[in-house]
Amino acid sequence: MFTGIVEETGEVVEVTETDDGRRLRIAGDVVLEDIGHGASIAVSGVCLTVEEFDAETFEVFLAEETVAKTYLGTVEAGDLVNLERAMPADGRFDGHIVQGHVDTTAEVLAVDRVGEDWRFTFELPEGYEQYVVDKGSVTLDGISLTVAEKGEGEFAVAIIPTTYELTNLSAKEPGDFVHLEVDVMAKYVENMLDGYTDRLA
Repeated sequence: MFTGIVEETGEVVEVTETDDGRRLRIAGDVVLEDIGHGASIAVSGVCLTVEEFDAETFEVFLAEETVAKTYLGTVEAGDLVNLERAMPADGRFDGHIVQGHVDTTAEVLAVDRVGEDWRFTFELPEGYEQYVVDKGSVTLDGISLTVAEKGEGEFAVAIIPTTYELTNLSAKEPGDFVHLEVDVMAKYVENMLDGYTDRLA
């Protein structure tokens, strides 16, 4: 489990295509402090398993489903990704429950400077409208954020300077994509209500 509090941005330094998927070698700093084989790291919100590592980089494998469902199938050497280690059992919970199971991708529609902050507007893909609510939690590229406003087919979030500088959002422009993971609590509620209404039918 993750919390959506990005620890650092890492740089993709090598991409290797294979018959089964692709491998990414990513340079980091903070996430390498206690890294181990089999550790889970959220890479721009995608939970991946460390297969190899050295003092400066770690390597992860992208299965076919991951390549198909995320934009990690198109990243190249030099691209920046957000990194977060899995939350320890005695860790501080600063964000919200993030599984690292990306639901879909969402296009950046607009980036506006508002005083010292930024306002990012994203498309709201069809089929996910019911999971996104005003002032609710959403995960974008692994970042725990609050929905500032929800509109028809879109939603907006406010980005403070710290988040802008620490994450790869500073490199995003209209037309780019981010990974979207909706609040898992909304999914559980929906599932329970579906079972309840089925019993009433």
